Amino acid sequence: MFAKAFRVKSNTAIKGSDRRKLRADVVAAFPSLGTDGVSQLVPGKEELNIVKLYAHRGDAVTVYVSGGNPILFELEKNLYPTVYTLWSYPDLLPTFTTWPLVLEKLVGGADLMLPGLVVPPAGLPQVQKGDLCAIVLMGNRAPVAIGVAAMSTSEMLASGLKGRGFSVLHTYQDHLWRSGDKSSPPFLAPLALDHPDLSEEKGSVPEDPAMQEDMRHLALEGGEEEIGENQQTCGKKTLPGASEDPSVGGLNPDPTDSKTLQEQMDELLQRCFLHALKCRVKKADLPLLTSTFLGSHVFSCCPEGRQLDIKKSSYKKLSKFLQQMQQEQIIQVKELSKGVESIVAVDWKHPRITSFVIPEPSPTSQTVQEGSREQPYHPPDIKPLYCVPASMTLLFQESGHKKGSVLEGGEVRMIVINYAKKNDLVDADNKNLVKLDPILSDCVLEKSEQHTVVKLPWDSLLTRCLGKLQPAYQVAFPGQEPIVKKGKICPVDITLAQRASNKKVTVVRNLEAYGLDPCAVAAVLQQRCQASTTVTPAPGARDSLQVQIQGNQVHHVSRLLLEEYQLPRKHIQGLEKAPKPAKKK
Repeated sequence: MFAKAFRVKSNTAIKGSDRRKLRADVVAAFPSLGTDGVSQLVPGKEELNIVKLYAHRGDAVTVYVSGGNPILFELEKNLYPTVYTLWSYPDLLPTFTTWPLVLEKLVGGADLMLPGLVVPPAGLPQVQKGDLCAIVLMGNRAPVAIGVAAMSTSEMLASGLKGRGFSVLHTYQDHLWRSGDKSSPPFLAPLALDHPDLSEEKGSVPEDPAMQEDMRHLALEGGEEEIGENQQTCGKKTLPGASEDPSVGGLNPDPTDSKTLQEQMDELLQRCFLHALKCRVKKADLPLLTSTFLGSHVFSCCPEGRQLDIKKSSYKKLSKFLQQMQQEQIIQVKELSKGVESIVAVDWKHPRITSFVIPEPSPTSQTVQEGSREQPYHPPDIKPLYCVPASMTLLFQESGHKKGSVLEGGEVRMIVINYAKKNDLVDADNKNLVKLDPILSDCVLEKSEQHTVVKLPWDSLLTRCLGKLQPAYQVAFPGQEPIVKKGKICPVDITLAQRASNKKVTVVRNLEAYGLDPCAVAAVLQQRCQASTTVTPAPGARDSLQVQIQGNQVHHVSRLLLEEYQLPRKHIQGLEKAPKPAKKK
Protein backbone atom coordinates (compact mmCIF):
# COMPACT_ATOMS: atom_id res chain seq x y z
CA MET A 1 0.00 0.00 0.00
CA PHE A 2 2.85 2.38 0.77
CA ALA A 3 5.32 1.05 -1.79
CA LYS A 4 4.99 4.36 -3.66
CA ALA A 5 4.81 7.93 -2.36
CA PHE A 6 1.52 9.08 -0.88
CA ARG A 7 -0.12 12.53 -0.87
CA VAL A 8 -0.78 14.25 2.48
CA LYS A 9 -4.19 15.91 2.72
CA SER A 10 -3.94 17.32 6.26
CA ASN A 11 -1.83 17.14 9.41
CA THR A 12 -3.48 18.33 12.62
CA ALA A 13 -3.00 17.89 16.36
CA ILE A 14 -5.44 15.40 17.87
CA LYS A 15 -8.33 16.65 19.99
CA GLY A 16 -9.02 15.32 23.47
CA SER A 17 -12.21 13.57 22.35
CA ASP A 18 -10.44 11.97 19.37
CA ARG A 19 -7.62 10.80 21.68
CA ARG A 20 -10.14 9.07 23.96
CA LYS A 21 -11.87 7.48 20.96
CA LEU A 22 -8.52 6.27 19.62
CA ARG A 23 -7.71 4.66 22.95
CA ALA A 24 -11.05 2.85 22.94
CA ASP A 25 -10.44 1.66 19.36
CA VAL A 26 -6.95 0.39 20.29
CA VAL A 27 -8.38 -1.54 23.27
CA ALA A 28 -11.02 -3.10 21.02
CA ALA A 29 -8.57 -3.96 18.23
CA PHE A 30 -5.70 -5.19 20.41
CA PRO A 31 -7.06 -6.42 23.77
CA SER A 32 -3.74 -8.14 24.58
CA LEU A 33 -2.09 -4.72 25.04
CA GLY A 34 -3.75 -4.10 28.38
CA THR A 35 -4.35 -0.74 30.03
CA ASP A 36 -0.67 0.07 30.59
CA GLY A 37 0.23 -0.80 27.01
CA VAL A 38 -2.54 1.40 25.61
CA SER A 39 -1.43 4.29 27.85
CA GLN A 40 2.13 3.98 26.56
CA LEU A 41 1.08 3.67 22.92
CA VAL A 42 -1.47 6.52 23.05
CA PRO A 43 -0.11 8.85 25.77
CA GLY A 44 -2.45 11.17 27.60
CA LYS A 45 -0.61 14.47 27.21
CA GLU A 46 2.22 14.01 24.72
CA GLU A 47 1.87 15.45 21.22
CA LEU A 48 -0.15 13.24 18.88
CA ASN A 49 -1.03 14.18 15.30
CA ILE A 50 -3.64 12.92 12.86
CA VAL A 51 -2.35 12.81 9.28
CA LYS A 52 -4.90 12.20 6.53
CA LEU A 53 -3.40 11.04 3.26
CA TYR A 54 -4.12 9.35 -0.04
CA ALA A 55 -2.08 6.27 -0.99
CA HIS A 56 -0.79 6.02 -4.57
CA ARG A 57 -3.83 3.95 -5.54
CA GLY A 58 -6.26 6.51 -4.12
CA ASP A 59 -7.05 4.80 -0.77
CA ALA A 60 -7.90 7.29 1.98
CA VAL A 61 -5.75 6.48 5.04
CA THR A 62 -5.61 8.10 8.48
CA VAL A 63 -2.21 7.89 10.20
CA TYR A 64 -1.59 8.61 13.88
CA VAL A 65 1.86 10.08 14.55
CA SER A 66 3.54 10.24 17.98
CA GLY A 67 7.07 11.46 18.62
CA GLY A 68 7.64 11.92 14.89
CA ASN A 69 6.88 8.26 14.08
CA PRO A 70 3.67 6.81 12.64
CA ILE A 71 2.32 4.41 15.28
CA LEU A 72 -1.05 3.39 13.83
CA PHE A 73 -2.94 3.74 10.59
CA GLU A 74 -6.63 3.38 9.85
CA LEU A 75 -8.02 2.02 6.57
CA GLU A 76 -11.73 1.45 5.96
CA LYS A 77 -12.40 1.82 9.71
CA ASN A 78 -9.85 -0.91 10.56
CA LEU A 79 -6.89 -0.04 12.79
CA TYR A 80 -3.40 -1.38 12.03
CA PRO A 81 -0.07 -0.97 13.90
CA THR A 82 3.05 0.18 12.08
CA VAL A 83 6.43 -1.56 12.28
CA TYR A 84 7.56 1.15 14.73
CA THR A 85 4.81 0.03 17.14
CA LEU A 86 5.46 -3.68 16.60
CA TRP A 87 9.14 -3.23 17.46
CA SER A 88 7.98 -2.16 20.94
CA TYR A 89 5.25 -4.83 21.08
CA PRO A 90 6.63 -7.74 18.96
CA ASP A 91 4.07 -10.23 20.34
CA LEU A 92 1.03 -8.04 19.60
CA LEU A 93 0.06 -10.05 16.48
CA PRO A 94 0.42 -13.67 15.35
CA THR A 95 3.86 -13.95 13.75
CA PHE A 96 4.92 -15.73 10.58
CA THR A 97 8.55 -16.11 9.50
CA THR A 98 10.08 -15.78 6.03
CA TRP A 99 13.56 -15.55 4.50
CA PRO A 100 15.62 -12.31 4.39
CA LEU A 101 15.75 -12.60 0.57
CA VAL A 102 11.99 -12.05 0.41
CA LEU A 103 12.05 -8.65 2.15
CA GLU A 104 13.07 -6.60 -0.88
CA LYS A 105 10.08 -7.94 -2.85
CA LEU A 106 7.68 -7.22 -0.01
CA VAL A 107 8.99 -3.66 0.10
CA GLY A 108 8.39 -3.42 -3.64
CA GLY A 109 4.69 -4.22 -3.18
CA ALA A 110 4.49 -8.02 -3.54
CA ASP A 111 2.30 -10.14 -1.30
CA LEU A 112 3.79 -13.04 0.69
CA MET A 113 3.27 -16.45 -0.91
CA LEU A 114 2.98 -19.56 1.25
CA PRO A 115 6.08 -21.35 -0.18
CA GLY A 116 8.12 -18.54 1.35
CA LEU A 117 7.07 -19.36 4.93
CA VAL A 118 9.46 -20.98 7.39
CA VAL A 119 7.51 -23.55 9.42
CA PRO A 120 8.78 -23.64 13.04
CA PRO A 121 8.93 -26.92 15.03
CA ALA A 122 5.83 -25.92 16.99
CA GLY A 123 3.88 -25.38 13.76
CA LEU A 124 2.26 -22.30 12.26
CA PRO A 125 0.25 -19.93 14.47
CA GLN A 126 -3.50 -20.51 14.36
CA VAL A 127 -5.22 -17.69 12.44
CA GLN A 128 -8.44 -17.24 10.49
CA LYS A 129 -8.89 -15.70 7.07
CA GLY A 130 -8.75 -11.89 7.40
CA ASP A 131 -6.73 -11.91 10.65
CA LEU A 132 -3.98 -9.31 10.98
CA CYS A 133 -0.50 -10.86 11.18
CA ALA A 134 3.12 -9.76 11.57
CA ILE A 135 5.90 -11.00 9.29
CA VAL A 136 9.44 -11.45 10.60
CA LEU A 137 12.70 -12.58 9.07
CA MET A 138 14.56 -15.74 10.00
CA GLY A 139 16.85 -15.03 12.94
CA ASN A 140 15.12 -11.89 14.24
CA ARG A 141 11.73 -11.52 15.95
CA ALA A 142 11.42 -7.81 15.04
CA PRO A 143 8.50 -7.56 12.54
CA VAL A 144 9.32 -6.15 9.10
CA ALA A 145 5.82 -6.26 7.57
CA ILE A 146 2.12 -6.27 8.46
CA GLY A 147 -0.37 -8.24 6.40
CA VAL A 148 -3.82 -9.81 6.37
CA ALA A 149 -4.12 -13.60 6.16
CA ALA A 150 -5.59 -14.67 2.81
CA MET A 151 -6.68 -18.03 4.31
CA SER A 152 -6.87 -19.76 7.66
CA THR A 153 -4.01 -21.84 9.05
CA SER A 154 -5.91 -25.09 8.35
CA GLU A 155 -6.48 -23.99 4.73
CA MET A 156 -2.76 -23.14 4.40
CA LEU A 157 -1.78 -26.62 5.52
CA ALA A 158 -4.47 -28.26 3.38
CA SER A 159 -3.14 -26.44 0.30
CA GLY A 160 0.33 -27.87 0.88
CA LEU A 161 1.61 -24.35 1.56
CA LYS A 162 0.91 -23.17 -1.97
CA GLY A 163 -0.73 -19.97 -3.15
CA ARG A 164 -1.08 -16.47 -1.71
CA GLY A 165 -0.69 -16.42 2.04
CA PHE A 166 -0.83 -12.77 3.11
CA SER A 167 -1.89 -9.48 1.57
CA VAL A 168 0.88 -7.13 2.72
CA LEU A 169 -0.24 -3.64 3.81
CA HIS A 170 2.91 -2.04 5.22
CA THR A 171 6.61 -2.89 5.44
CA TYR A 172 9.90 -1.72 6.85
CA GLN A 173 11.51 0.62 4.25
CA ASP A 174 8.23 1.61 2.57
CA HIS A 175 7.08 5.26 2.37
CA LEU A 176 5.09 5.10 5.61
CA TRP A 177 8.23 3.92 7.44
CA ARG A 178 10.19 6.71 5.72
CA SER A 179 7.82 9.33 7.14
CA GLY A 180 9.21 8.47 10.60
CA ASP A 181 12.77 8.59 11.93
CA LYS A 182 13.82 5.77 9.54
CA SER A 183 15.29 3.70 12.34
CA SER A 184 16.22 0.09 11.63
CA PRO A 185 14.57 -2.92 13.27
CA PRO A 186 16.03 -3.84 16.65
CA PHE A 187 17.55 -7.29 17.03
CA LEU A 188 15.15 -9.48 19.02
CA ALA A 189 16.45 -12.99 19.62
CA PRO A 190 14.13 -15.75 18.36
CA LEU A 191 12.18 -17.73 20.93
CA ALA A 192 13.69 -21.07 21.91
CA LEU A 193 11.18 -23.01 19.80
CA ASP A 194 12.08 -21.01 16.71
CA HIS A 195 15.82 -21.49 16.97
CA PRO A 196 17.28 -22.62 13.62
CA ASP A 197 19.26 -25.45 15.25
CA LEU A 198 16.06 -27.10 16.49
CA SER A 199 14.43 -27.06 13.09
CA GLU A 200 17.25 -28.70 11.17
CA GLU A 201 15.86 -32.18 11.83
CA LYS A 202 12.54 -31.24 10.22
CA GLY A 203 14.31 -29.81 7.20
CA SER A 204 12.74 -26.36 7.42
CA VAL A 205 16.08 -24.54 7.10
CA PRO A 206 17.79 -25.37 3.82
CA GLU A 207 21.52 -24.86 4.00
CA ASP A 208 22.14 -24.93 0.25
CA PRO A 209 22.27 -21.37 -1.19
CA ALA A 210 20.80 -22.65 -4.46
CA MET A 211 17.86 -24.04 -2.51
CA GLN A 212 17.35 -20.69 -0.79
CA GLU A 213 17.41 -18.96 -4.18
CA ASP A 214 14.69 -21.35 -5.33
CA MET A 215 12.77 -20.54 -2.17
CA ARG A 216 12.94 -16.84 -3.01
CA HIS A 217 11.28 -17.45 -6.36
CA LEU A 218 8.66 -19.70 -4.81
CA ALA A 219 7.85 -17.06 -2.21
CA LEU A 220 7.08 -14.54 -4.92
CA GLU A 221 5.14 -16.81 -7.26
CA GLY A 222 2.05 -15.01 -8.50
CA GLY A 223 3.26 -11.59 -7.34
CA GLU A 224 5.24 -10.60 -10.45
CA GLU A 225 2.59 -8.23 -11.84
CA GLU A 226 2.54 -6.15 -8.71
CA ILE A 227 6.32 -6.16 -8.47
CA GLY A 228 6.52 -4.76 -11.99
CA GLU A 229 4.04 -2.04 -11.10
CA ASN A 230 5.86 -0.96 -7.98
CA GLN A 231 9.48 0.08 -8.03
CA GLN A 232 11.75 -1.90 -5.76
CA THR A 233 13.08 0.24 -2.98
CA CYS A 234 15.47 -2.25 -1.49
CA GLY A 235 18.81 -1.96 -3.21
CA LYS A 236 20.95 -5.08 -2.69
CA LYS A 237 20.21 -8.79 -2.64
CA THR A 238 21.65 -10.34 0.46
CA LEU A 239 22.55 -13.98 0.67
CA PRO A 240 22.18 -15.77 3.99
CA GLY A 241 25.41 -15.50 5.91
CA ALA A 242 26.69 -12.53 3.87
CA SER A 243 28.01 -9.57 5.78
CA GLU A 244 25.51 -6.74 6.06
CA ASP A 245 25.82 -3.07 6.83
CA PRO A 246 25.50 -2.45 10.57
CA SER A 247 23.03 0.33 9.83
CA VAL A 248 20.47 -2.31 8.83
CA GLY A 249 20.05 -2.98 12.51
CA GLY A 250 20.34 -6.73 12.79
CA LEU A 251 17.95 -8.07 10.17
CA ASN A 252 20.46 -10.83 9.43
CA PRO A 253 23.40 -10.56 11.81
CA ASP A 254 26.62 -12.20 10.65
CA PRO A 255 28.11 -14.41 13.34
CA THR A 256 31.34 -14.78 11.35
CA ASP A 257 32.12 -11.06 11.29
CA SER A 258 35.02 -10.58 13.67
CA LYS A 259 34.56 -6.79 13.98
CA THR A 260 32.18 -5.40 16.53
CA LEU A 261 29.79 -2.55 15.71
CA GLN A 262 32.01 -0.18 17.70
CA GLU A 263 35.12 -1.20 15.72
CA GLN A 264 33.23 -0.77 12.45
CA MET A 265 32.07 2.71 13.51
CA ASP A 266 35.65 3.67 14.50
CA GLU A 267 36.86 2.56 11.08
CA LEU A 268 34.05 4.46 9.31
CA LEU A 269 34.76 7.63 11.33
CA GLN A 270 38.47 7.58 10.45
CA ARG A 271 37.69 6.87 6.81
CA CYS A 272 35.28 9.83 6.56
CA PHE A 273 37.76 12.04 8.47
CA LEU A 274 40.64 11.33 6.09
CA HIS A 275 38.39 11.58 3.04
CA ALA A 276 37.16 15.02 4.18
CA LEU A 277 40.71 16.33 4.78
CA LYS A 278 42.00 15.00 1.46
CA CYS A 279 39.13 16.11 -0.79
CA ARG A 280 37.03 18.79 0.84
CA VAL A 281 38.96 20.95 3.30
CA LYS A 282 41.28 23.56 1.75
CA LYS A 283 43.89 25.74 3.39
CA ALA A 284 41.70 28.80 2.78
CA ASP A 285 38.96 27.22 4.94
CA LEU A 286 41.11 27.35 8.07
CA PRO A 287 40.43 28.04 10.87
CA LEU A 288 37.40 25.77 10.56
CA LEU A 289 34.84 25.21 13.32
CA THR A 290 34.85 21.57 14.38
CA SER A 291 31.05 21.49 14.19
CA THR A 292 31.16 22.82 10.61
CA PHE A 293 33.86 20.30 9.75
CA LEU A 294 31.66 17.47 10.97
CA GLY A 295 28.35 18.65 9.49
CA SER A 296 29.53 19.96 6.12
CA HIS A 297 32.53 17.74 5.35
CA VAL A 298 32.75 14.53 7.37
CA PHE A 299 29.11 13.45 7.07
CA SER A 300 29.05 14.16 3.34
CA CYS A 301 31.95 11.69 2.90
CA CYS A 302 30.00 8.85 4.45
CA PRO A 303 29.53 6.03 1.90
CA GLU A 304 26.06 5.48 0.49
CA GLY A 305 24.01 3.09 2.60
CA ARG A 306 26.09 3.72 5.75
CA GLN A 307 25.26 6.05 8.62
CA LEU A 308 27.98 7.60 10.75
CA ASP A 309 27.12 7.82 14.45
CA ILE A 310 29.99 9.01 16.65
CA LYS A 311 28.10 7.97 19.78
CA LYS A 312 28.39 4.34 18.67
CA SER A 313 32.17 4.63 18.25
CA SER A 314 34.72 4.14 21.03
CA TYR A 315 35.33 7.93 21.05
CA LYS A 316 31.68 8.83 21.88
CA LYS A 317 32.40 12.53 21.23
CA LEU A 318 33.88 14.44 18.29
CA SER A 319 36.23 16.40 20.56
CA LYS A 320 37.78 13.19 21.91
CA PHE A 321 38.33 11.86 18.38
CA LEU A 322 39.93 15.12 17.22
CA GLN A 323 42.25 15.07 20.26
CA GLN A 324 43.42 11.63 19.14
CA MET A 325 44.01 12.93 15.60
CA GLN A 326 45.94 15.88 17.08
CA GLN A 327 48.15 13.50 19.05
CA GLU A 328 48.93 11.76 15.76
CA GLN A 329 49.88 15.22 14.43
CA ILE A 330 47.39 15.11 11.56
CA ILE A 331 45.56 18.26 12.66
CA GLN A 332 45.90 21.01 15.23
CA VAL A 333 42.84 22.06 17.24
CA LYS A 334 42.55 25.26 19.28
CA GLU A 335 39.82 26.95 21.32
CA LEU A 336 39.71 30.33 19.55
CA SER A 337 36.71 31.48 21.57
CA LYS A 338 35.34 30.26 24.87
CA GLY A 339 33.90 26.76 24.49
CA VAL A 340 34.25 26.74 20.68
CA GLU A 341 36.99 24.64 19.10
CA SER A 342 38.37 25.09 15.60
CA ILE A 343 40.80 23.21 13.38
CA VAL A 344 43.61 25.70 12.79
CA ALA A 345 46.13 23.55 10.90
CA VAL A 346 46.24 20.36 8.81
CA ASP A 347 49.32 18.38 7.82
CA TRP A 348 48.31 17.35 4.30
CA LYS A 349 51.69 15.60 3.89
CA HIS A 350 50.96 13.24 6.78
CA PRO A 351 51.34 9.60 5.66
CA ARG A 352 47.80 8.72 6.67
CA ILE A 353 46.37 11.42 4.39
CA THR A 354 48.71 10.83 1.46
CA SER A 355 48.20 7.05 1.57
CA PHE A 356 44.40 7.30 1.84
CA VAL A 357 42.69 6.00 -1.31
CA ILE A 358 39.56 7.92 -2.29
CA PRO A 359 36.71 5.43 -2.78
CA GLU A 360 35.00 5.19 -6.16
CA PRO A 361 31.68 7.11 -6.12
CA SER A 362 28.59 4.93 -6.38
CA PRO A 363 26.38 5.50 -9.44
CA THR A 364 23.52 6.29 -7.10
CA SER A 365 25.51 8.51 -4.76
CA GLN A 366 24.13 11.59 -6.43
CA THR A 367 20.58 10.77 -5.43
CA VAL A 368 19.04 13.66 -3.59
CA GLN A 369 17.95 13.59 0.05
CA GLU A 370 20.45 10.82 0.83
CA GLY A 371 18.51 7.73 -0.07
CA SER A 372 15.03 9.12 0.53
CA ARG A 373 14.25 8.94 -3.21
CA GLU A 374 14.84 6.26 -5.78
CA GLN A 375 15.61 8.82 -8.52
CA PRO A 376 17.81 11.94 -8.45
CA TYR A 377 15.91 15.12 -7.73
CA HIS A 378 15.53 17.53 -10.62
CA PRO A 379 14.08 21.02 -10.04
CA PRO A 380 10.80 21.73 -11.84
CA ASP A 381 10.59 23.95 -14.90
CA ILE A 382 8.48 26.94 -13.81
CA LYS A 383 6.96 29.14 -16.51
CA PRO A 384 4.93 32.35 -15.78
CA LEU A 385 1.51 32.47 -17.47
CA TYR A 386 -1.38 34.92 -17.67
CA CYS A 387 -5.16 34.40 -17.30
CA VAL A 388 -7.68 36.55 -19.21
CA PRO A 389 -10.02 38.31 -16.72
CA ALA A 390 -13.61 39.33 -17.52
CA SER A 391 -12.58 42.99 -17.93
CA MET A 392 -10.28 42.13 -20.88
CA THR A 393 -12.35 39.54 -22.79
CA LEU A 394 -13.25 42.04 -25.57
CA LEU A 395 -9.55 42.55 -26.37
CA PHE A 396 -8.81 38.81 -26.61
CA GLN A 397 -12.06 37.42 -28.06
CA GLU A 398 -11.07 38.31 -31.67
CA SER A 399 -8.12 35.89 -31.35
CA GLY A 400 -10.41 33.10 -30.12
CA HIS A 401 -9.74 33.44 -26.39
CA LYS A 402 -12.31 33.87 -23.64
CA LYS A 403 -12.45 34.56 -19.92
CA GLY A 404 -10.09 32.22 -18.05
CA SER A 405 -7.90 31.39 -21.06
CA VAL A 406 -4.27 30.81 -20.08
CA LEU A 407 -1.60 32.47 -22.25
CA GLU A 408 2.16 32.85 -22.28
CA GLY A 409 3.73 36.31 -22.28
CA GLY A 410 4.76 36.02 -25.95
CA GLU A 411 1.20 35.11 -26.97
CA VAL A 412 -0.20 38.14 -25.11
CA ARG A 413 2.22 40.48 -26.89
CA MET A 414 1.39 39.00 -30.31
CA ILE A 415 -2.38 39.31 -29.71
CA VAL A 416 -2.08 42.98 -28.67
CA ILE A 417 0.18 43.83 -31.62
CA ASN A 418 -2.15 42.12 -34.12
CA TYR A 419 -5.19 43.88 -32.59
CA ALA A 420 -3.53 47.29 -32.93
CA LYS A 421 -2.46 46.68 -36.53
CA LYS A 422 -5.81 45.16 -37.58
CA ASN A 423 -7.74 48.18 -36.24
CA ASP A 424 -5.25 50.78 -37.66
CA LEU A 425 -4.28 52.01 -34.21
CA VAL A 426 -0.57 52.50 -34.96
CA ASP A 427 0.14 56.25 -35.12
CA ALA A 428 0.91 57.27 -38.71
CA ASP A 429 3.39 59.96 -37.66
CA ASN A 430 5.17 57.98 -34.94
CA LYS A 431 5.21 54.18 -35.33
CA ASN A 432 6.29 53.84 -31.68
CA LEU A 433 2.90 55.12 -30.47
CA VAL A 434 -0.45 53.32 -30.40
CA LYS A 435 -3.78 55.12 -30.43
CA LEU A 436 -6.18 53.86 -27.78
CA ASP A 437 -9.67 52.87 -28.90
CA PRO A 438 -12.47 52.35 -26.32
CA ILE A 439 -11.57 48.67 -25.84
CA LEU A 440 -7.87 49.35 -25.19
CA SER A 441 -8.74 52.32 -22.97
CA ASP A 442 -11.02 50.17 -20.79
CA CYS A 443 -8.38 47.44 -20.58
CA VAL A 444 -5.21 49.39 -19.75
CA LEU A 445 -6.15 52.84 -18.42
CA GLU A 446 -7.15 53.88 -14.93
CA LYS A 447 -10.37 55.85 -14.52
CA SER A 448 -8.47 59.11 -14.01
CA GLU A 449 -6.65 58.57 -17.33
CA GLN A 450 -9.69 57.82 -19.51
CA HIS A 451 -10.05 61.37 -20.86
CA THR A 452 -6.42 62.49 -20.76
CA VAL A 453 -4.39 59.64 -22.26
CA VAL A 454 -5.12 58.91 -25.96
CA LYS A 455 -1.83 57.31 -27.03
CA LEU A 456 0.75 55.03 -25.41
CA PRO A 457 4.20 53.78 -26.46
CA TRP A 458 4.36 50.10 -27.46
CA ASP A 459 6.38 49.03 -24.38
CA SER A 460 4.03 50.87 -21.99
CA LEU A 461 0.95 49.38 -23.65
CA LEU A 462 2.32 45.82 -23.48
CA THR A 463 3.49 46.24 -19.89
CA ARG A 464 0.09 47.54 -18.83
CA CYS A 465 -1.69 44.67 -20.59
CA LEU A 466 0.44 42.08 -18.83
CA GLY A 467 -0.12 43.88 -15.51
CA LYS A 468 -3.91 43.79 -15.90
CA LEU A 469 -4.00 40.05 -16.63
CA GLN A 470 -4.34 37.61 -13.74
CA PRO A 471 -1.08 35.80 -12.87
CA ALA A 472 -0.71 32.04 -13.28
CA TYR A 473 2.16 29.62 -13.68
CA GLN A 474 3.02 26.21 -15.09
CA VAL A 475 5.08 23.68 -13.15
CA ALA A 476 6.61 20.79 -15.09
CA PHE A 477 8.50 18.03 -13.28
CA PRO A 478 10.70 15.71 -15.38
CA GLY A 479 8.66 12.82 -16.76
CA GLN A 480 5.32 14.27 -15.61
CA GLU A 481 2.53 16.24 -17.26
CA PRO A 482 2.79 20.02 -16.70
CA ILE A 483 0.49 21.44 -14.03
CA VAL A 484 -1.09 24.90 -14.50
CA LYS A 485 -2.12 26.83 -11.38
CA LYS A 486 -3.59 30.28 -10.92
CA GLY A 487 -1.85 32.95 -8.87
CA LYS A 488 1.86 33.42 -8.27
CA ILE A 489 4.04 30.54 -7.17
CA CYS A 490 5.10 30.97 -3.57
CA PRO A 491 8.89 30.99 -3.15
CA VAL A 492 10.61 28.73 -0.66
CA ASP A 493 10.41 30.96 2.41
CA ILE A 494 13.29 30.92 4.93
CA THR A 495 12.65 32.85 8.13
CA LEU A 496 14.15 33.15 11.59
CA ALA A 497 11.88 32.89 14.61
CA GLN A 498 12.40 33.47 18.30
CA ARG A 499 11.47 30.74 20.75
CA ALA A 500 11.57 30.37 24.51
CA SER A 501 14.76 31.41 26.34
CA ASN A 502 15.66 33.71 23.43
CA LYS A 503 16.54 30.75 21.20
CA LYS A 504 16.51 31.16 17.43
CA VAL A 505 15.09 28.62 15.00
CA THR A 506 15.18 28.52 11.21
CA VAL A 507 11.81 27.86 9.55
CA VAL A 508 11.52 26.68 5.91
CA ARG A 509 8.13 26.72 4.15
CA ASN A 510 6.63 25.96 0.70
CA LEU A 511 8.96 23.05 -0.13
CA GLU A 512 6.08 20.97 -1.55
CA ALA A 513 5.51 23.44 -4.42
CA TYR A 514 8.92 22.45 -5.79
CA GLY A 515 8.47 18.69 -5.38
CA LEU A 516 10.51 18.46 -2.17
CA ASP A 517 9.41 16.25 0.73
CA PRO A 518 9.65 18.31 3.97
CA CYS A 519 10.33 15.17 6.04
CA ALA A 520 13.22 14.12 3.78
CA VAL A 521 14.66 17.66 3.72
CA ALA A 522 14.45 17.79 7.54
CA ALA A 523 16.38 14.51 7.78
CA VAL A 524 19.16 15.86 5.55
CA LEU A 525 19.37 19.16 7.44
CA GLN A 526 19.46 17.37 10.78
CA GLN A 527 22.60 15.56 9.66
CA ARG A 528 24.18 18.58 7.96
CA CYS A 529 23.51 21.06 10.77
CA GLN A 530 23.88 18.57 13.63
CA ALA A 531 20.83 20.22 15.17
CA SER A 532 17.34 19.02 16.00
CA THR A 533 14.70 19.37 13.29
CA THR A 534 10.92 19.06 13.40
CA VAL A 535 8.22 19.01 10.72
CA THR A 536 4.95 20.72 11.67
CA PRO A 537 1.84 21.99 9.84
CA ALA A 538 2.49 25.44 8.36
CA PRO A 539 0.22 28.04 10.06
CA GLY A 540 -2.45 29.43 7.74
CA ALA A 541 -1.53 27.06 4.88
CA ARG A 542 -3.78 24.12 4.19
CA ASP A 543 -2.09 20.75 3.59
CA SER A 544 1.37 22.32 3.87
CA LEU A 545 4.25 21.46 6.19
CA GLN A 546 7.17 23.50 7.46
CA VAL A 547 10.63 22.40 8.55
CA GLN A 548 12.04 23.91 11.75
CA ILE A 549 15.76 23.68 12.56
CA GLN A 550 17.33 24.74 15.84
CA GLY A 551 19.59 27.80 15.50
CA ASN A 552 20.35 30.07 12.56
CA GLN A 553 20.94 27.48 9.82
CA VAL A 554 20.13 29.70 6.79
CA HIS A 555 23.63 29.08 5.38
CA HIS A 556 23.14 25.27 5.39
CA VAL A 557 19.60 25.58 3.97
CA SER A 558 20.76 27.88 1.16
CA ARG A 559 23.62 25.54 0.20
CA LEU A 560 21.23 22.59 0.09
CA LEU A 561 18.60 24.39 -2.02
CA LEU A 562 20.95 26.23 -4.39
CA GLU A 563 23.85 23.81 -4.87
CA GLU A 564 22.33 20.35 -4.45
CA TYR A 565 18.68 20.83 -5.40
CA GLN A 566 19.63 23.60 -7.89
CA LEU A 567 16.53 25.69 -7.28
CA PRO A 568 16.72 29.12 -8.98
CA ARG A 569 17.66 31.86 -6.53
CA LYS A 570 14.62 33.92 -7.58
CA HIS A 571 12.35 31.22 -6.10
CA ILE A 572 13.97 31.39 -2.65
CA GLN A 573 13.44 34.25 -0.22
CA GLY A 574 15.26 34.85 3.05
CA LEU A 575 18.81 33.96 1.95
CA GLU A 576 20.06 37.29 3.26
CA LYS A 577 19.30 36.18 6.84
CA ALA A 578 22.34 33.89 7.00
CA PRO A 579 24.73 34.78 9.85
CA LYS A 580 27.59 36.92 8.66
CA PRO A 581 31.04 35.35 9.14
CA ALA A 582 33.04 36.73 12.02
CA LYS A 583 35.88 39.03 11.03
CA LYS A 584 39.29 37.46 11.39
CA LYS A 585 41.41 39.20 13.98
